[in-house]
Amino acid sequence: MFIKPYGDTLDDGAVQLSFTLPIPCGGKAKEAAKLYVQKLGFKRAEIVHASALSDDFTFFVAYGKTDVSLDYDKVEYAEAVDKFMSMDEINAFIKTTFKRKIVVVGACTGSDAHTVGIDAIMNMKGYNHHFGLERYPMIEAFNLGSQVPNDKLLEYAKTVKADAILISQIVTQKDVHIKNLTEFIELAEAEKLRDKFIVVVGGPRVNNKTARELGYDAGFGTGTYAEHVATFVVKKLRERLAA
Repeated sequence: MFIKPYGDTLDDGAVQLSFTLPIPCGGKAKEAAKLYVQKLGFKRAEIVHASALSDDFTFFVAYGKTDVSLDYDKVEYAEAVDKFMSMDEINAFIKTTFKRKIVVVGACTGSDAHTVGIDAIMNMKGYNHHFGLERYPMIEAFNLGSQVPNDKLLEYAKTVKADAILISQIVTQKDVHIKNLTEFIELAEAEKLRDKFIVVVGGPRVNNKTARELGYDAGFGTGTYAEHVATFVVKKLRERLAA
């Protein structure tokens, strides 16, 4: 099945772009932005918004149309979990399958100081009416907060005998999250601990495909709640027990 962007009419190829150019805002800037969009291959380019960010930088929003289509059937991607359980179902699953609480350690690692992601998954109050893992009776959850060095997170997980480690990465400028996530996996492998834990990463620029490529068990992006992560963790733990 071939697909194209949709604007007003199916398959019309309409696309909205936003970008910044290092030029002063004005009529010449708008014309330059329009020409740039055309050079990208878009037809019927229109600059619908331009605003000065400073004396020498301008932000643009543009519309354009493209003839490029994509064979959706050839897209390769697998979700971490196809069907998620509720909080009550997860607790019952843990009690029946493991007959003990499972231990989960979470942190925002490296220099990243943003805790919004890890708090949404870990904190008792959770996010958007979805309780966090601290609320789950059958989960012992430890939220270490932000700016946690990779070696400290790994050491803490060893100390509490964690079943799973959750890592949040919000800051992605210059792919700093890729470097930090790679460092964690390399450290775990060097200490022969990678197979001791289920390791999950989450963040706005993370998905399951990227996470698996970096050596993680799963990855979750925006719109993820605690029950999504917990479902993956408990099912993966059961797989390892059965192996």
